Amino acid sequence: MNPAVNPNVKSVPDAAAAVDQEIYIYGHSPLLYWWPVWLTGFLFAALTYMDGHVMAVVPQGTVVERNQAVPGEDKPRDVLVAPAGQKVPPAPPVTGSPDEPHLRVAATNGYGVVFAFTILLVAFSTSFTFRGLASLVVLIGLVAVVLALYVLGWWDPVLRYVGGLDVRMNAGGYLAVAVPLFVMWLFALFIYDHQTYLVFARGQIRLRAAIGDGETALDVSKVTLEKKRNDFFRHWLLGFGSGDIRVKTGGTDDREYEMENVLFVESKLKAVQDLIKERETTGPTPVAAS
Repeated sequence: MNPAVNPNVKSVPDAAAAVDQEIYIYGHSPLLYWWPVWLTGFLFAALTYMDGHVMAVVPQGTVVERNQAVPGEDKPRDVLVAPAGQKVPPAPPVTGSPDEPHLRVAATNGYGVVFAFTILLVAFSTSFTFRGLASLVVLIGLVAVVLALYVLGWWDPVLRYVGGLDVRMNAGGYLAVAVPLFVMWLFALFIYDHQTYLVFARGQIRLRAAIGDGETALDVSKVTLEKKRNDFFRHWLLGFGSGDIRVKTGGTDDREYEMENVLFVESKLKAVQDLIKERETTGPTPVAAS
């Protein structure tokens, strides 16, 4: 007969089944910092759609005639008059009449200016490294100027003054950029970037430096970690506390590896330091930090 089980006594897990805690450190591609582009793309697509304006594709030389009598209408209307001998190109049928304008655009080009500036700013900050407070001050100043002109509604007169520029995109254009970029961002963040990593455990460090390579065990006593100086705009504003880590193996096989764009780098390094300081014990609960 089996002995009675006391419900007030909790079972103790088998120490042999316990696995040491492991901390995974993943580097990320520069695509990590492109979230402002797809975010503003989705935002401006929604705002453009709600703006309530559509774009008509007309021949060059078309003029606006205001307060004209229109057959079947009791009040005068503003109409577009194409040049003599030219016709308005037929639009593909979407809803209603085939010639009905349907491309959703905003009445102001402020959305287009901010979107173009966002793309250029992110491309610039992810292609060039400027470490130090000066770069942060300059970039924040540029962002403040662009947003201030947008809020005040001054982009239209400013662009007209510099040559009649009109930076505008329809709602579908914003989505054509935002949707594929968002999909690529998710793939890079959660799948592609996880193929290379650095693993810390009690008494062991494993490294996978390239996709397709196997894991390499490193000598714990000789490995050193160094956090590189921050690029304030990229690491703190776009990366929410990301950073770069240099790994030196030491010993006879002295090598260096770069783990770039590590998310939450400060907390990861603290967790690794605490793990290294601990003496090896039995029965820890396995934890994987990513």
